[in-house]
Amino acid sequence: MSAVSDQSPRLESQYVADTVGRLEARIRARFPERRLGDVARDLHSTVPQIHDGFERSKERRGQVRLFSRVASVLILVGTVGALVVALWDPLTEGTDSSFDWATIVESTVNDVVFASIAVFFLWAMPERLERRTLLDLLHRLRSLAHVVDMHQLDKDPEQARPDYHPTSVSPERRIMNAEELHHYFDYCSELVSLIAKTAALCAERTSDPVVLGTVSNLETLAAQMSQKIWQKISLLPEH
Repeated sequence: MSAVSDQSPRLESQYVADTVGRLEARIRARFPERRLGDVARDLHSTVPQIHDGFERSKERRGQVRLFSRVASVLILVGTVGALVVALWDPLTEGTDSSFDWATIVESTVNDVVFASIAVFFLWAMPERLERRTLLDLLHRLRSLAHVVDMHQLDKDPEQARPDYHPTSVSPERRIMNAEELHHYFDYCSELVSLIAKTAALCAERTSDPVVLGTVSNLETLAAQMSQKIWQKISLLPEH
């Protein structure tokens, strides 16, 4: 964590990346043959993308914002100019019938509506690009969380008990003992927690309600997964 100018704490991507890196090293040291370390590696490579990706695209978003503002102004000026030209003769010389005025009013309303839609689309373009970038990252983080869940899903703490008696349809008994399962579940819980922290980095970059809602949902998912993992830990026999 670091303090910003208003003295409020903020989550820093570098600290999250360092924590994920240390967790990956711990997993590979204790379980070198298992692929849980690959998930930590993928998460470790995702964390810098949130910071570096935004830094690289900041200039591009600035250019898009400038283009959208200039295009919006041109559309407004062009629409106003077209309306002035279209209404000049009827206002100065009059029309032959009220039907002509109805046609003029309909054309004017259509021009204003289409111009408003174009301006709204252009004005929101930079925010939509930023939203798409963040939602892509959050989708990847959600996928990683489910991969972690799959790694621990078939690990049954009952299999570590000495009196365990499998049935003909029971999952294959694992070679990990109670102590190893405890470490394995603990690593899975830390991974899903760090996935939630990585998602929170996205919330630091925007106030978009769609992105914030997606981050909140992912944090809830990670909390539920972690709770399920710790329930398994509580069922492990003493080691």
